[in-house]
Amino acid sequence: MEKSLTRSAAVAAVTVLLATLGGSGCSRQQSADARLRAIYEQEWKWRSEQLPGGEDSTLPIADHLPRVDPASQQARLRYWEQTLRALDAIPRRRLSAAEQVNFGVYRAQIEVLAANQRFRDYEMPVNSDTTFWTDLGYTARRPFRGLSDYQHWLAQMRDVPRYFDEQIANMRAGLKRGFTPPRVTLQGRDASITAVSTAAPQQSLFYTPFNSMQGIAPARQASLRADALTIIRERVQPAYVRLLAFMRDEYIPGARTTLAASDLPDGAAYYQAKIREFTTLDLTAAQIHAIGEQQVAELHQQMLAVMRETGFKGDFAEFLAWLRRDPRFYAHSPRELLMQAAWIAKRFDGVASQYFGYLPRARFAIKPVPDDIAPFYTSGRGGPGVYLVNTYDLPSRPLYNLPALTLHESAPGHAFQIPIAMEHKDQPAFRQFTYISAYGEGWALYCERLGVEMGIYEDAYQRFGMLGYQIWRAARLVVDTGIHAQGWTREQALDYLRRYTALPEREITTEVDRYISWPGQALSYYLGERAILAARGRAQRALGEKFNIRAFHDMVLELGSVPLPVLEARAERFITDGGRGPYPDTE
Repeated sequence: MEKSLTRSAAVAAVTVLLATLGGSGCSRQQSADARLRAIYEQEWKWRSEQLPGGEDSTLPIADHLPRVDPASQQARLRYWEQTLRALDAIPRRRLSAAEQVNFGVYRAQIEVLAANQRFRDYEMPVNSDTTFWTDLGYTARRPFRGLSDYQHWLAQMRDVPRYFDEQIANMRAGLKRGFTPPRVTLQGRDASITAVSTAAPQQSLFYTPFNSMQGIAPARQASLRADALTIIRERVQPAYVRLLAFMRDEYIPGARTTLAASDLPDGAAYYQAKIREFTTLDLTAAQIHAIGEQQVAELHQQMLAVMRETGFKGDFAEFLAWLRRDPRFYAHSPRELLMQAAWIAKRFDGVASQYFGYLPRARFAIKPVPDDIAPFYTSGRGGPGVYLVNTYDLPSRPLYNLPALTLHESAPGHAFQIPIAMEHKDQPAFRQFTYISAYGEGWALYCERLGVEMGIYEDAYQRFGMLGYQIWRAARLVVDTGIHAQGWTREQALDYLRRYTALPEREITTEVDRYISWPGQALSYYLGERAILAARGRAQRALGEKFNIRAFHDMVLELGSVPLPVLEARAERFITDGGRGPYPDTE
């Protein structure tokens, strides 16, 4: 039975939940801790039903897709605004130390959710990097562990026409008020729709889970596969055909021709909200731009020093040109690239226990980025259970960048940090299963630099690749704010990355279009890394010989994904406690 709420049911459910939040569930008789727990436990249960699944979800596969119609969206706004009021009524000084941390993480999370609803972000559910229709593919590629997963996936597929119709209606509303991604960033993105609409049902991405069905009786397998083929042919593909026509005939031609977030409705406030969302800090665009310019200048000098270490006699531009054409720096087959990534990941395994006391139980696979999204996808992406390596266009995937990419996306980066958060069952669900970009991307970028200490980089070229990745993230501070707050053109952004980074041309254009269509997200990486490095530096200076790198890393990862001010406060307590880690064997 479909669990998605009808519009009237959604409103009724929210009314009951709001009454609970403001009524006896938050009575004065309750302790402050109990009041806070009642709010976040109830809200998380409601949120999980409203917004099931996700790219990195390890939760059970849902039997429905979200309701995204305006009535449901307004109900969510009312719920989160009421949640904020309920939180502000709690006497924070009476909370225990643990719930103080939870409050700081949770309130910031709800602030972002409410702000996104107020700006009606749901009217722009597509950018050059991420779309609502390609997000469905992540579920299709997840491990299916039993009969209910297959049944729920069939229910999700039946729900695709309704879901797409609601998304299209929202996008039309966005078109009407000029709230769209820039047209230039959407060119060619309809190829991922065509890949589904024209494929034979049995070759469809949606059929992927049915190719191997372990633990299901043969007769039941046949029945499920027959249902899947029928649903793909009669419901999924027609929905994609309608979506393709909408994208080609209405949306892309009608998308705005400007680039800056400041050109959107209430654009200056919108961009500032995105800065707050993705950095968790109260910084202005001008402040971030200045930080970026300073860091780019410093990193450029470091890159020049490593370039001279290689013995190259030309200038920086000539060195980049040579790196981009010398075949020794490129894999000759997708398999070679994947195997090199696997070798780097295993080299980390050999030193992991020297730098981390708590090692996650979860393991990850290394897989190529799927063909339908590879042309516009980043060079790699990691998370629970998987490290995706982009094997499309091998001449744009230099091997000297691969160690930094692997440390970022696999271990000890995303495929290491996110599972650790999920394994801490004593944390509330909203901390186990949510992702704050400034923390998560900051940690992953820190891991790239940590590779120097761990001995992962084998020569000057690989260290140059690491510095190239560092300067790339610092340059994002300049480019993102330049585009969205200072009126930069796309060509200015491209030229800036060409001048200061060693990225291949394909990655430069992919990345700039990503920054243009996803305001603020690119700011999270370098600012997050700076916060972790600053916390480590303070701890090392204060603790001296008592500083234990394993305890420090365990302290950072034990938090889960948190706003940077929460991380900074925890690091101060780490110092006050004499450098004790969260686990006895790393004290």
